Formats: sequence, C-alpha cells, structure tokens
Amino acid sequence: MIGKILDLPKIVDPRGNLTVTEEMKNVPFDIARVYWTYDIPAGERRGGHAHRSCQEVIIAVSGSFDVTLDDGRGGKEIHHMNHPYQGLYVGTNVWRTLEDFSSGSVCLVLASELFDEDEYIYDYDEFLQITSHV
Repeated sequence: MIGKILDLPKIVDPRGNLTVTEEMKNVPFDIARVYWTYDIPAGERRGGHAHRSCQEVIIAVSGSFDVTLDDGRGGKEIHHMNHPYQGLYVGTNVWRTLEDFSSGSVCLVLASELFDEDEYIYDYDEFLQITSHV
C-alpha cells in the first residue's frame, strides 16, 4: 500500500456535519503548512511531483478528484477522493498526480514541512533514480 485512507472524525448534526483533524492524533505528523486548490479548469492536473521529506494528507473538502500515487518501483494506486471526512496520507518519495476534478471541488492539503522548492522532485526520471535506492 502506497497511500493510506485516514478516516477523520465525522460529527453528525442536523444543522450540518463537522470534521476535525489534529496533528499527531488523526494526522500522523506535526502540521507545518496548510494549503488548498480550487477553481481548477476541466481537464487540468495538479501535483506531478514527489517530496523528499514532506508528508501530506490530501482531503476533498468539496467535490471530488482522483489521486494517482506511484512508488517508483512499479506500484501504483488511484484513490477517488470524494468524502470530506477522509484524508489520503502520502509519505515521502511518492509521486502524486491529481486529476479529474469535479466542478467546484476544493482540495485541502495538510503538510509536515514548510514550503521549500528544493524539497520537491519535479523530474520523473530523477524520482525513479531516487526510489531505486530507497
């Protein structure tokens, strides 16, 4: 298994549901950064990279999208994200691509590291070289 679906607490209320995440409780790392993507045009992709040291939890807080994970050693998984009470845990050295965004979808990402351009792996061939030694 490359990625892991995390079931986040879902508090059901007739006024509307609530989901909460807490670092080191239902997210397996200290949260250093939170970001979200939205208004993604039809047919566009996001991601297309791996992280050297950053772990992430990806949540579809609205709408849906697919996350393809690649471990660089022949393992691939596709996760259809469409529940705001579930997060997809993605560890280090995993190539991720997000696509097939529904209209109005919002993708929330909880990250273990602050943004650092040098921490990203954008070249797929470099990613394959790195993962062949992991």
